[in-house]
Amino acid sequence: MPELRKDPVVGRWVIIATERARRPGNIVDSNENTFNGGGEGCPFCHNHEKVIYTARSAKYPDWSVLVVPSGAPTLRPQSQSSRAGHGLYDVINGYGAHEVIIETPEHIANMADLDVEQIQQVFNTYVVRINDLKNDPNLQYALPYKNYGWGAGSRRIGHSRSQIVATPVNPLRAKQKLIGAKKYFDYHERCVYCDLINQEKESQKRVIIESEHFIALTPFAARFLFEMWVLPKKHDCDFSQGVIGFEKDLAQMLKDLLLRIKVGLNDPAYNYVIHSAPFRREHDKRPQWKTIADDYHWHMEIMPRLTRVAGFEKGTGFYICPVPPEQMAEFLREVESDG
Repeated sequence: MPELRKDPVVGRWVIIATERARRPGNIVDSNENTFNGGGEGCPFCHNHEKVIYTARSAKYPDWSVLVVPSGAPTLRPQSQSSRAGHGLYDVINGYGAHEVIIETPEHIANMADLDVEQIQQVFNTYVVRINDLKNDPNLQYALPYKNYGWGAGSRRIGHSRSQIVATPVNPLRAKQKLIGAKKYFDYHERCVYCDLINQEKESQKRVIIESEHFIALTPFAARFLFEMWVLPKKHDCDFSQGVIGFEKDLAQMLKDLLLRIKVGLNDPAYNYVIHSAPFRREHDKRPQWKTIADDYHWHMEIMPRLTRVAGFEKGTGFYICPVPPEQMAEFLREVESDG
């Protein structure tokens, strides 16, 4: 039987509709997720004319992780950010930052195939770049994210990479989570994510794996097939501060999860995003974020691209998930990842 479930943070309703799994054309063919070869045809293997940041290691003394400007930037650093109003329309020039994190010198497509130390260096690089972007007073938010595979919005270049985009405003998706977390805190005087972790640990129905510092689960109101959340057990609103000291544990967990979907789901395309608090500075006057250190909780979302969004979803804002999250978690727990 179909079931409607409500997300406890943003209040979004999701339909768990098991019959939809059998609908023709609903499941994405993983064979779409093919890559071109490396060498001269890969822009991330060599010839990096402008470098923003370089990380090195004993294994890769020249560079282990490299940050370069995006070749097709969504936003660009400019001399200044400007705002204008045209009647009821607000406009800001395309001010911001769009950086590509090249995650390895080797031509490896899937982050799942990097070793834990290399993934840890990627997280370290996110921290360095986010903290540097915070210094720009015109920027309010930075989102680290990954598109893996054609179905996830990536080009067919088999070189593991992710991106950071920093914006002069808070994105709607982030704002919805911030507002939802604050409302919960105002009423309960507790963090909604901390309560979520405690409840999920107690029930164990949707927990996939758990480490000393992190927990990975399928959310109660999952939007997508095999959607996963990774949450730190220690409360902190800022990724760039809260991950310090725990990067290796997070890297091990992420590798394990990515291997589980690679092995168990036939190497699908996927996206991940890291949601953190917006930039906050002493001179900022944003009273709505006064309690953010207490009410928000940074976390990571991993979203395999296994189904297509159709007209009902686009027209209503409802997401339809064809498998109950409890069954998804059970399946992923049983996958032998050897991570």
